[in-house]
Amino acid sequence: MSYSIQDVQSLRRQTGAGVLDCKRALEDADGDLQAAVQLLRERGQVEAAKRAGRESAQGAVALVIDNVGALVELRCETDFVAKSEDFVNLVQDLASVVVAKGEEAVSERQEDIQALTATLEENISLGRVVRFVPSDGAVVDGYLHVQNDRGVNGVLVELAGGERALAHDVAVHIAFARPQYLSREDVPPDEVAAERALLETISRNEGKPEAALPKIVEGRLTGWFKERCLLEQPYVRDEKRTIKDLLGQARVLRFAQVVVGD
Repeated sequence: MSYSIQDVQSLRRQTGAGVLDCKRALEDADGDLQAAVQLLRERGQVEAAKRAGRESAQGAVALVIDNVGALVELRCETDFVAKSEDFVNLVQDLASVVVAKGEEAVSERQEDIQALTATLEENISLGRVVRFVPSDGAVVDGYLHVQNDRGVNGVLVELAGGERALAHDVAVHIAFARPQYLSREDVPPDEVAAERALLETISRNEGKPEAALPKIVEGRLTGWFKERCLLEQPYVRDEKRTIKDLLGQARVLRFAQVVVGD
């Protein structure tokens, strides 16, 4: 056997497929986990591919905006520590330092992180740190989703040709829709090519007519782009409009999202 029980469990966590399906995929892939995931997708046996990574470390995210915007993530082991007052206060202080002095300034507070580690008797570490300084004529705003007394999902958006209120609305959308790219032009060509090939295999395995495959694949690829590209996503507050429609003449220059556990 070219795989272990742990490999089967890992594949199940990533895909939500049944035990027997995971075993068959691992056997066919000679124990290669990524190849097994691909096989399960081709066979239509993936139920929850996005579950992987959601069960990682606890922590908190802080958002501070004062013309400049900052997101800081502080990681820990348990929800109990993540929502404690000292932990939440520290991550908020770190975000304020980043706004005032820059991303590297968090190193000034390393002793505070170590002291809190000793006090709370839990492994505490700095996660992602993001700082947006708006370019001339642009604005920065954001959104922080709070759960169990601490921020868990923070977003920053830099917008040109629009008001902060619009940047905030886009940030709220991003928090819930979780786009990976701004537009389809930003998606790496090799990633698009791999998905196109996979969709063609899936469609063929479903028995779709060969002559109709190009049109079917393009339709599914459009749906794939809508899931990943901000400008093509339906706006969460009005799904009849895309984010591109919402923006009008305004332009999103960049965005960042920090989610606890990702």
